Amino acid sequence: MAKATESSSRGSRWSLKGATALVTGGTRGIGHAVVEELAEFGATVYTCSRNEVELNKCLNQWQEKGFSVYGSVCDLSSSSQREELIRKVASAFNGKLNILVNNAGTNVRKPTIDYTAEEYSKVMNTNLDSVYHLSQLAYSLLKESGNGSIVFNSSVASLTSVGSGSIYALSKAAINQLTKSLACEWAKDNIRSNCVAPWYTKTSLVEHLIANEEFVNEILSRTPIKRIAEAHEVSSLVTFLCLPAASYITGQIVSVDGGFTVNGFQPSMRIN
Repeated sequence: MAKATESSSRGSRWSLKGATALVTGGTRGIGHAVVEELAEFGATVYTCSRNEVELNKCLNQWQEKGFSVYGSVCDLSSSSQREELIRKVASAFNGKLNILVNNAGTNVRKPTIDYTAEEYSKVMNTNLDSVYHLSQLAYSLLKESGNGSIVFNSSVASLTSVGSGSIYALSKAAINQLTKSLACEWAKDNIRSNCVAPWYTKTSLVEHLIANEEFVNEILSRTPIKRIAEAHEVSSLVTFLCLPAASYITGQIVSVDGGFTVNGFQPSMRIN
C-alpha cells in the first residue's frame, strides 16, 4: 500500500490533470507546441490569435485529438483586447488560472540607426508591454488558483548579441528581469515565474532566415549540437516548468540553444 501511494504521489507531480492554462500566440510555432504539450499532460488550455481562420482550424484539430483547448481572437498589442481576453479566461476557468505562458512576439530586423519610432513601439508593445500587462491582469487568477506558474518566452538575444536587432534584444532582456522580479514579489502568493530563452527554432518568425543555406551554416558553426531546434524541444521545457515537479524552481532564465550561449573558442586542431 505504501508503494502504491508513493507511486501515485510521484505520478501526480508529473501531471497537469485538472490544471488550467492560458497560452498566448498558440496557433503557430512554439506557442502551438506548448498548447499541445500542456494538453497532453492533462491541462485545459485557453489560447488566442489575431487570425480567426487560423484559430478555428487549430481548435478543430485539437478537438479531433481529444484535447481540452478553447480560444478567442485577440490582438495582444491592444490593451482593451488584453483586458477582454482575461475576462474570457476568468469566465472559462471560474476565476482561477494555474498557468500563464506569455509566448507572443514579433521582430523588425534593422541596424539601430534605421529604426523608426513606430517600429520601436510595435516591437516593444508586442514583446514587452503586452507581457507585462497580461501578467498584471492574470495575477488575481493565478493567486486564486493557489498554485500559479508563469513562463515567459525570451531569447538568447537577451543574453548575448546575435544580430537580431537591438529593439528585439532589449525587449527580451527586459522580460528576463521581469521574470526575476515577479518570482520574488509573487512567491508569497504561490506564484512561480520562469523564462525560456531559445536560439533559432523552426517557426514562421524565422523561416525566411533558415531558408538561406549560408545563414544556416553560420548558425550551425556556433551551435555545438549542429542543428536548429524544433518547436517541441522548447515546449518540453515550458511544460516542465509548469509541472508540480518543478515546484521549487522560480526566477530562472533557461537557455534552449543547443549549447550556443556556452560555446566559446573551439579550435579545429589540437596542439599538445
